[in-house]
Amino acid sequence: VVLPTTEVDRGREILGAAEAELRRVEALMSTWIEETEISRFNAAVAEEAVPLSADSLEVLNAARRLFDRTEGAFDVTCRPLIELWRLAGEEGRLPREGELDEARRASAWSQIELSGQMARKSRETTCVDLSGIAKGFAIDRALWVLRRSEATGGLVEVGGDLRVFGVGPEGDDWSVGIRSPIEDRAWGEMSLSDGAVCTSGDYARFTEIDGRRFSEIVDPRTGRPADRASSVTVVADDAMTADAWATALSVLGPEGLSLLPKDERIEALVVSVDESGLPSARASDGFARFLVSFELELAESQ
Repeated sequence: VVLPTTEVDRGREILGAAEAELRRVEALMSTWIEETEISRFNAAVAEEAVPLSADSLEVLNAARRLFDRTEGAFDVTCRPLIELWRLAGEEGRLPREGELDEARRASAWSQIELSGQMARKSRETTCVDLSGIAKGFAIDRALWVLRRSEATGGLVEVGGDLRVFGVGPEGDDWSVGIRSPIEDRAWGEMSLSDGAVCTSGDYARFTEIDGRRFSEIVDPRTGRPADRASSVTVVADDAMTADAWATALSVLGPEGLSLLPKDERIEALVVSVDESGLPSARASDGFARFLVSFELELAESQ
């Protein structure tokens, strides 16, 4: 099909607006950019009131709720632990027990007050890292731009996480692959018309120390890298929710499936690989309805 030039130009304009929305959220919440609101909060002194946008406050409040729902497995305040393990990787040594304890005490939700249009922390060391939730929020915002354009369908994908709506390129539902955590290929295929799919795994982000690979996802409760799941795939109505639960289940492992809220459409697949390299898969009760194909035998959560 050859589209008229005006439609092509309109399509480029819409995609440009969606990308601009992604960049806008990044400029608010990235910890890699010093001028963002979140970076300013992290750099603030104790008891300083730091103004935040409605978007940043929305993500922080969602993160606090998810901290409770995941029993502390999803915790954006564990940034000192993330930085400690990143430094350990650079130095090629494991963190000492005292360093882990200190990093765990340095930052916590109990040290943060969110009120009105600002945030305040009681300790100067308190800081947050929204990398496990802000990307999903940015995807949701970009997709909103596509929906507002009255497009018949659209997909926003960032780093393997995505959200879709409407019809796909072939005029039917969208096809999404499920990547193997131990091979560079897909193990399965999903189909959906409206929703988000986010994936987390130790194969994508890791630190190597003394020849041993450690996931960059840290268990906030222990201070040590998560090792309960090799990959997690989450389907939800929105990408922010799917993004956060993918991180949480990487920490919790298959047992965490029981914590998925029953009042929301959130389904998940957890793949674990044992010491011999043998994979096994467990999924929430409703995950199979999205599957077109999957190579592993699927066990449902108990």
